[in-house]
Amino acid sequence: MAILNLNQILFSMLDHKLIQQGMMKKVESQMYKSIVEDNDKDLDAVKKKKYDWSIALLHRALMNINKGYISRYVLKNLSNSFLGGAFHSDKAAYRSFSDEYKLKYGVKPPSFLVISPTQRCNLKCSNCYACSDAKTTPHLSYEVFDRIVGDFRNNAEGRFVVISGGEPLMYRDGEKTLMNIFEKYNDVFFMFYTNGTLIDEEVADRLQKTANAVPAISVEGYEKETDERRGNGVYKHILKAFDLLRKKGVPFVVSVTTTSANTPLLLSDDFYKFYFDEQGASFMWQFQLMPIGRGKSAFEMVPSPADRLKLYRKWEQMLKKDYPIADFWNSGTLVNGCIAYGRSGGYVYIDWNGDVMPCVFVPYTMDNVNRLYTENKPLRTALQSSLMVNGRNWQDKTQHDDPKHAENLLMPCSIRDHYQNFRSNILTDESHGTDVEADAILKDKEYYDHMVMYDKELEKLTKEVWQNEFLRSEEVAP
Repeated sequence: MAILNLNQILFSMLDHKLIQQGMMKKVESQMYKSIVEDNDKDLDAVKKKKYDWSIALLHRALMNINKGYISRYVLKNLSNSFLGGAFHSDKAAYRSFSDEYKLKYGVKPPSFLVISPTQRCNLKCSNCYACSDAKTTPHLSYEVFDRIVGDFRNNAEGRFVVISGGEPLMYRDGEKTLMNIFEKYNDVFFMFYTNGTLIDEEVADRLQKTANAVPAISVEGYEKETDERRGNGVYKHILKAFDLLRKKGVPFVVSVTTTSANTPLLLSDDFYKFYFDEQGASFMWQFQLMPIGRGKSAFEMVPSPADRLKLYRKWEQMLKKDYPIADFWNSGTLVNGCIAYGRSGGYVYIDWNGDVMPCVFVPYTMDNVNRLYTENKPLRTALQSSLMVNGRNWQDKTQHDDPKHAENLLMPCSIRDHYQNFRSNILTDESHGTDVEADAILKDKEYYDHMVMYDKELEKLTKEVWQNEFLRSEEVAP
């Protein structure tokens, strides 16, 4: 289904609310044809997961538009940058560009970037993967930050950039801030992860005006859970941010760090009803606590393999109820597995020091963007490092070369779910950690044993699910 056609239908539904239901049926039918019927590459069960997620996202967007939580002006601009840009409205033209890029450079361009321009944060959350606080000062110069986004936009046809941190709203280099990037690249869609405490009237106004950036605001549960990890009073600031954004018509995402402590909340329908139905979230990200950074020894806080499977089942259920949720680990079927290592459909990560990494949760590097630019080399140079190539080779062999016989996509992550292989076949001797914690765990046998034991237990729990509900369902499909 053409993105432009979807755009037109969406605005027609807003103008003719009495026939919304009928028009929605037409959209659903066209999306089913595009995602399921015309897709001859994916497993049937994978296609249906993608369809369920897409429909939940569309239904939720329309609900929030009808409630007035997303303004028409913001919607129009987001449609241009998100649907037209990030998802490339002219699919044939982008495929042609991507193929030519591979012929020229040996690899297709990544679909998006994740950049953490500053490590600094006004909070000091326990088990923070980035080891951030108010005293950490490393940051990208605005010149380099600007060049990264421009390089990706102009040379890789990139129109989707995720901003992380640290706290992105604390980024400042001279008089330049994050907002200057949003305003300069107004045809790029940005999503930025934030603790929400710095979203005031001025920030909300500028987000409304630029209309190409969506905040993903972090919570740990409700007030008790959030303040316990993030600090007293933080949750009240978050609720104020939600209110401001609703009034300005700016959509927002809720981002949750899943731990053993808050897993029971995430297994309850009420949690999703509160953030989606009452607060007006348009989407939710879930990130299971990864034992890196300040959380490197917090294995007791990592959701167990058994709980991870329960969370997967909950995710399936909530999609059917129009709650658009994606779990960075449990939703691997939506993106055909691991999205790291700069693969097509995936991304690379650049931190505040300029280190280029395969993923936010893979804290190892072989290249630094400051050095590359000093040597007058483009960002794509980093895609050719042996670390990146090893990762993409593993992806291709296990997940992408033959999607209908892919290995278990319920265990998509190269480092979290296949740690032994990561250490043996992906991580190179030339790679180094981006912080002292990352280097230290390479020498920690207890850490290694914990990770490998987790993976073995997870494989036992998910192997049967993958075989029975994905592979065997393909064999009996008409």
